[in-house]
Amino acid sequence: MTMKYSRQRAAILSFLQSRKDHPTAELVYSNVKEEFPNISLGTVYRNLNQLAEAGMIAKHSFGALDTDHFDYNTSPHYHFVCSCCSAVIDLPMEYHDLPAIDAEAARGFDGLIQGHRLHFCGICKNCLDHGQ
Repeated sequence: MTMKYSRQRAAILSFLQSRKDHPTAELVYSNVKEEFPNISLGTVYRNLNQLAEAGMIAKHSFGALDTDHFDYNTSPHYHFVCSCCSAVIDLPMEYHDLPAIDAEAARGFDGLIQGHRLHFCGICKNCLDHGQ
């Protein structure tokens, strides 16, 4: 998918590139709005989805968080989700492709297993330090 250059899209991509915390569209919007005061939340959502569809960023959904998070790092890696503050953090560990899990899930299942998603959960250091 080829996209025309857009200063707003470039600002969105640059903001994501500077982050390691997988921001939501709302956080991207509030930061990009400083440079582009007339940008709308809808424009940010549209551009984030276009960038994700083009494979330039990753779009993650973590079930219970009920909102998408966006990641500049598109390589396979694991995430940690804080159960207190909902932070999404990259885990500094080697990624392991686990096809045996898919095969085990497919055994005795009438549907088609196409993969799985794995993330870790608990309480982040910041919440622990603040007694949460």
